[in-house]
Amino acid sequence: MNPSPTGVPDGEAIDVQRFLNEHRFSPYQWAIFVLSFLIVLMDGFDTAAIGFIAPSLISEWGVDKPSLAPVLSAALFGLAFGALGSGPLADRFGRKWLLLGSVVLMGVASLASATAQNLGHLEFWRFVTGLGLGAAMPNAVTLMNEYCPDSKRSFITNSMFCGFPIGSAFGGFFAAWLIPNFGWRSLLVLGGVVPLVLAVLMLFVMPESVRFMVVRKAPIERIRRVLSRISADAQRAGAFVMGELGAAGQRASAPPKRGLSVILSRQFLVGTVMLWIAYFSGLVIVYGLVNWMPVLFKEAGIPPAKAAVIAALFQLGGIGAIFFGYLMDRFNPNRIIATGYFLTCIAVGLIGQAVGSAPLVLAAAVFLAGLMMNAAQSSMQALAAAYYPTAGRATGVAWTLGIGRFGGIAGSFLVAELARRHLPLPEVFMLVGIPGLVAAAALLIKDRCSPEEGRSAFVPASGTH
Repeated sequence: MNPSPTGVPDGEAIDVQRFLNEHRFSPYQWAIFVLSFLIVLMDGFDTAAIGFIAPSLISEWGVDKPSLAPVLSAALFGLAFGALGSGPLADRFGRKWLLLGSVVLMGVASLASATAQNLGHLEFWRFVTGLGLGAAMPNAVTLMNEYCPDSKRSFITNSMFCGFPIGSAFGGFFAAWLIPNFGWRSLLVLGGVVPLVLAVLMLFVMPESVRFMVVRKAPIERIRRVLSRISADAQRAGAFVMGELGAAGQRASAPPKRGLSVILSRQFLVGTVMLWIAYFSGLVIVYGLVNWMPVLFKEAGIPPAKAAVIAALFQLGGIGAIFFGYLMDRFNPNRIIATGYFLTCIAVGLIGQAVGSAPLVLAAAVFLAGLMMNAAQSSMQALAAAYYPTAGRATGVAWTLGIGRFGGIAGSFLVAELARRHLPLPEVFMLVGIPGLVAAAALLIKDRCSPEEGRSAFVPASGTH
């Protein structure tokens, strides 16, 4: 066999992950990154939009705050069921087509939401929108993760997931301009048109996960065609293999498993449950604040446009996830994220103390809380993706997000109940911050019981011919 200039002999079986590790992050991988980033950005935009239109719904339809709770949480129910259903399907049939279909559903349902004439209609279409959102995010995270080199996996995945808080922040900035000039429906129209345009780009650019193709023994030419866009060395391969190792460093000899049978196996069960608890607790805080801060700030006497901009700063703080990703690639990722959740509890309590202060002080408190909260929460996808092998990764990520969405529902109803009881705002924010302590404790338990990330697999290395 004659070696290529980079040392790959003709006809050699190439381990896909080693191939990704040894070649630079190519323009093709950057294209996958950008598309995945935009998917998650639109997910964040659409998820947060309902919170920004809530004050307008109260004024236009004459409803009270508790009546909004079902509408605010309808998309979260859809998000939960969309994620729970899409994960096992993606591990069986692939990531790309589920991802494409979910983006189309997201766009169409958002446009339909803009035509709603009452709370019931809006609640239904927000649920359908949530189904698309729930399926899109975990598959985007999984697909991007499976094109990452090991040394930058958390950094790249977290950077991609920053699209979610940035999209949520854009929702606030666009709401401050669109709603006063064009009404609340215009925000939902924007959230529907952009995903449909994005779906067209995905159809022609987005590939299937190369790791999934190897595991499912796709034709070698199909795999070679994708990897050749990363490096021409792939043309010289005679076969493609996956070399995921068991926890003891030996190749797995058990029959291949996938989906739920992987993530609920004895090997992964404790870590799986702790991931669910941490993500659930984090979303209690995220959605409790994102959905209700504009309303709470308005009642505190802050003008609606200014309240929307200040609330948007909470999500803009998600850029901190990039720094967390850098740390996770170098230190213990469970402890890094647990620290973020602990600091979140403190920072959220500070928001309540800052209400009534100068707008700049309140804005700084909101941004600081968002920096800690979103850095921790946005890192959970990378943590879950690294924890599971290829055969269960989409299910593991999707079920972490899906179970966690019920935390978002709980957060929305929690703040609604606290508002109904007319608790002072400092107490409201203090209570909303407590789940951060629960999330931190769950990750420390996971670290003690399942310290190794991404080391285990149920799929033995095998050639693809």
